[in-house]
Amino acid sequence: MFDFEMLGLAPALNDALSRIGFSQPTPIQNQAVPLALEGHDVLGLAQTGTGKTLAFGLPLVDHLLAEPGRPAPKTSKALILAPTRELVNQIADSLRTLTEDTKLRVTTVVGGQSINRQINALARGTDILVATPGRLIDLMDRRDVDLGQVRHLVLDEADQMLDLGFIHALRKIAARLGTPRQTMLFSATMPKQMEELSRAYLTNPRRVQVAPPGKAADKITQSVLFMDKPAKPGRLREILSRDLDALTLVFARTKHGAEKLMKGLVADGYNAASIHGNKSQGQRDRAIKAFRDGTVKVLVATDVAARGIDIPDVAYVINYDLPAVPDNYVHRIGRTARAGREGEAIAFCAPDEADLLRQIQKLMKVEIPVAGGTSPLAGDADGADRRQGRPGGRNRKPGGGAAGKPAAPGRSRRRRSRGRKAA
Repeated sequence: MFDFEMLGLAPALNDALSRIGFSQPTPIQNQAVPLALEGHDVLGLAQTGTGKTLAFGLPLVDHLLAEPGRPAPKTSKALILAPTRELVNQIADSLRTLTEDTKLRVTTVVGGQSINRQINALARGTDILVATPGRLIDLMDRRDVDLGQVRHLVLDEADQMLDLGFIHALRKIAARLGTPRQTMLFSATMPKQMEELSRAYLTNPRRVQVAPPGKAADKITQSVLFMDKPAKPGRLREILSRDLDALTLVFARTKHGAEKLMKGLVADGYNAASIHGNKSQGQRDRAIKAFRDGTVKVLVATDVAARGIDIPDVAYVINYDLPAVPDNYVHRIGRTARAGREGEAIAFCAPDEADLLRQIQKLMKVEIPVAGGTSPLAGDADGADRRQGRPGGRNRKPGGGAAGKPAAPGRSRRRRSRGRKAA
């Protein structure tokens, strides 16, 4: 199949796709949408930034358009669960674009916002409820939502929900859902625990996998810089200063570390903001909007943002601290090179993070090219010839460039030709 019209979607959906400029489905959409339209449960595995939201959103909206009747008060016909507030809002925005010219209603339920406002919205009933598990449980306990009419369930980024300890909440929610129902589970990684989850929630699912779990998008150029921890602040500023107009996402491991790093950058004159768990929802929304608009150029974040930022113009992802969970590295760097664009991911690795890097490379089945410093990993002391490899066929000449000079990370190449918007 080569265009959306060949997928057999409702005319209203084809019109919506044309309005927003989408004509050809991505590989995950091309494979998952027909199966979901037929009513199958679907287990979808694809890299971040490849269109998973439309892969489940299109067939979901198509089914609801064909179902007669308005939802009863406090009920919903479909439920989408996601691990973070940012991801919930992103999914809801995409679905509202698809349902703009229909009578379908999309409602969000997340923590950090007025629960009374959410209660009032649910009192009218909704066609699609997009929620984080924690706040949904709160509303269930208060009997302000009835999930017995749900006939479509989507678990997006289910692996992170497991990482965040939502498994008991998922079980409690599932027990309240209507049957029979269609369930779709989508993610970029497939840890063993999620396989067990899929067996518990999916019935005879069709598995759709467009890339090996843990593989980064082909258009992401990766590199790692080895350094002592005290050298990280100076190296970060050096890289940022090479292209002050680029949108750069910097990941720190802790909330305190992210805030401290952001304040230091602002004090040094960089246009930076931060998002993490200690920020209110309003603060997080404003920071992401400013970053999306280009009024903030550097966004410092913890992993709370790794699966909730869908901004096509992010040029660089810098792993200031390596994540403790290897899967999170894949999701972090997936914030760049979205929607077919190119991007660059630079990792800082201090001596005490060497094992984290080793686990990341084992997961991805690739050795990240070294752009500076000396690798402490076993067997890497004389492995320069192996460092030239780039994932996804983006190999460079040995040494990274002309005259055998080392490849310098970021900021001096191709980016300006992309014509990224500044506002």
